[in-house]
Amino acid sequence: MKETKVAIIGIIVEDVSKVIEIQNLLSEYSEYIIGRMGIPYKQKDIRIISVVLDAEVDTINALTGKIGKIKGINAKTVYSNI
Repeated sequence: MKETKVAIIGIIVEDVSKVIEIQNLLSEYSEYIIGRMGIPYKQKDIRIISVVLDAEVDTINALTGKIGKIKGINAKTVYSNI
């Protein structure tokens, strides 16, 4: 079994029509998700999503990459040292 890491993916959704696409990706990776939180920021008409995972680094990178390829979406990942 490979080593896993805990990480947070921060997602800024500037194109609200892409929320369903993100939801579908998160559903594909649901076995790795510890928790998630979504905040609609109406003043800027954006959505802010944080996703906490425990998975192999390759898996986390794959999900972040897929999210980041969606036009109108920005995603960054922060890893724990543990």
